[in-house]
Amino acid sequence: MTDRDARRIVETLQQTRDLMDASLRDAALLEAVQRAAAALTATLKAGGKLLVAGNGGSAADAQHIAGEIVGRFLFDRAPLAAIALTTDTSILTAVANDYGFDHVYERQVRGLGRPGDLFLGISTSGNSASVLRACAAARDMGIATVGLTGAGGGAMAGCCDVVVRVPSERTFLIQQVHITIGHILCLLAEAEIFGAAPAP
Repeated sequence: MTDRDARRIVETLQQTRDLMDASLRDAALLEAVQRAAAALTATLKAGGKLLVAGNGGSAADAQHIAGEIVGRFLFDRAPLAAIALTTDTSILTAVANDYGFDHVYERQVRGLGRPGDLFLGISTSGNSASVLRACAAARDMGIATVGLTGAGGGAMAGCCDVVVRVPSERTFLIQQVHITIGHILCLLAEAEIFGAAPAP
């Protein structure tokens, strides 16, 4: 490993640390995370489900979050309802082929969503057309909406009931905070619904 490689490793870890610190100091972000967790908890407690979507790395985050909810997070408990709209290749390719990629999540929200559900859209720019269309469909249907995005918020800032804006414009750094926030949402919902984790 070269000295330059070592510097890049340290710099990237420092950038991640600095953004986590900035997020900790961001009162609006902390309040939005609390509101998002409350919305998720209320949805799951009432028997609703989470619909979650994003593109690229955010698609992976969507699947990760859904897996934590249906499976478990900190401890064994009954499964909860979550669907990552990023996983069914037959639906994705059919809708993309017949209607265009911008509609791949919107069609699923309209087909699978019901009032009382929650749509979580993940977009580092806040301007992903497929996520925005899904968000608009959810609102049309009376489905609560939460957005995870970057500093500017993009168009998502105007279409979500709760917007969590990570104070950065660098995609990979925003994504690192997004999955941390996803874990926090799972942790808070699980604890509220099932109680504190049992002692080890």
